[in-house]
Amino acid sequence: MLVRLLYASRAVDPGPTAIEAILTHSRQSNPSSGITGILCYSGAIFLQAIEGGRMAVSELYGHIQKDPRHKDVVLLHYEEISERRFGGWTMGQVNMSKLNHSILLKYAEKPELDPYAVSGKVSLALLEELMATAAIIGRA
Repeated sequence: MLVRLLYASRAVDPGPTAIEAILTHSRQSNPSSGITGILCYSGAIFLQAIEGGRMAVSELYGHIQKDPRHKDVVLLHYEEISERRFGGWTMGQVNMSKLNHSILLKYAEKPELDPYAVSGKVSLALLEELMATAAIIGRA
């Protein structure tokens, strides 16, 4: 059974080296677990969607909750799915430098990434629009 989980967290170390290490690890370990998804990162905030088998996604989310690189981990959305929406990425990354900030303003009060201030469904809609507008890099 496939599931999709969406969560937000804050980076303990918001430096580019730490973020790249998280992405590199995800891209190396996710294929063997059947995990796919995308990561949006801005202003030390992560918004991530992960998809895969129920046990694999649950185990990964449990690991993220205990990971010292993350704090304020919040589950935003969880659902059983019939197909993946983010299946083309072992872990895609939203290219925030090329993002039209009016897309963020469409879904929130301010043109900034803040999944803590909106519902999980709104955050998922944002990720889907980012995917549709080709704002995601790191296809694998």
